[in-house]
Amino acid sequence: MNYDSLGHYQDGLAVIQDEPRYFLAATTQQKSLFFLNSVKIAAGAVVCVESEIKGDVTIGPRTVIHPKARIIADAGPIIIGEGNLIEEQALIVNGYPENIMPDTEEYEPKTMTIGTNNVFEVGCVSQAMKIGDNNVIESKADVGRNVILTSGCIIGACCRLNTCEEIPENTVIYSSNCMRRVQTERPQPQTLQLDFLMKILPNYHHLKKTQKNNPTPS
Repeated sequence: MNYDSLGHYQDGLAVIQDEPRYFLAATTQQKSLFFLNSVKIAAGAVVCVESEIKGDVTIGPRTVIHPKARIIADAGPIIIGEGNLIEEQALIVNGYPENIMPDTEEYEPKTMTIGTNNVFEVGCVSQAMKIGDNNVIESKADVGRNVILTSGCIIGACCRLNTCEEIPENTVIYSSNCMRRVQTERPQPQTLQLDFLMKILPNYHHLKKTQKNNPTPS
């Protein structure tokens, strides 16, 4: 593995450095200062400049992030896998639990992981710390921090899910009462839509660009 001078993994990734931002962590022995404001974008991803990305965020290949989407890694890193679609005004945030203040020294950062081929529709909010593959969070839906989405799930438009549970595979949550059913097949990957967006977005929007880091043989 190759790392830059700040210890960020570089192989096949572009590293974006924004304004300095620090996270103060504590151990029983001493406090350490960690530099967290780096966005690592894999080759083949499309990330519009108008999106807001803060903290330690890794974005996988073929992931498309629309203008006005927000990805905020306040309380720990966010790792986004391959082929995800994050639409306008969608908010993905790794925030602090309700009972933890941001300046709490004993808090240990936790990584949020998002798998492959997930769709975050317009205006949705996701704080789920673990999301599998082929899930759809529809427009204006809200998924809380203590929810685990497995794979093939659909959270319907405007549904609010703030329970502490693991949602079984292929579960569909819908209506104002958050009713549930199980579908026979998981949602299909948005391959054609991703291909279209990867071609059309660069024609109308500036993309986040950085100097590619050329990995050296290890």
